[in-house]
Amino acid sequence: MKKMLGEERRLQLLAQLRNSHTPITGTDLAKFANVSRQVIVNDMTLLKARNEPIMATSQGYLYMHQEQLQQTVERTIPCLHSAEDTEDELVTIVDCGGTVKNVIVEHPIYGEITASLMVSNRHEVKAFVQRVNETQASYLSELTGGVHLHVISAPSASILDLIERSLLEKGYLITDKT
Repeated sequence: MKKMLGEERRLQLLAQLRNSHTPITGTDLAKFANVSRQVIVNDMTLLKARNEPIMATSQGYLYMHQEQLQQTVERTIPCLHSAEDTEDELVTIVDCGGTVKNVIVEHPIYGEITASLMVSNRHEVKAFVQRVNETQASYLSELTGGVHLHVISAPSASILDLIERSLLEKGYLITDKT
């Protein structure tokens, strides 16, 4: 297979992403374009700099189609729990109908650190937790004693309210009384 070059490659990658409604891994895109994964990382950075709505998620790259962006509401929710409760927290959110877009922590040296998650169902949560365990990585919230924010999207504000109530019941939601 011939190696794709520069702008032609980025246009082909963009077409691949636009035609998929599920994330595509950097490895799969690299195989498609016959380049290294690092070249794909650079290409995605260039495409995002052109305001293409590409999101790097824990499952791969995802093109955010306009209808996906318009049909949801978002809320930033403050949480506190141990690393052991991460999977339960994420499952609670997705079972209520939410998508966990990211996790944000406030680091004393680096300031705000944000990592994209984009988990919408139990399968994606399980895959995310499995990758963390396999790589022996730490959750970002471990840098802040378990304190973190999630940007959560859902089809309606009432679903976001349900998510907050569910997290509160489990003791994961930070409130004024916490």
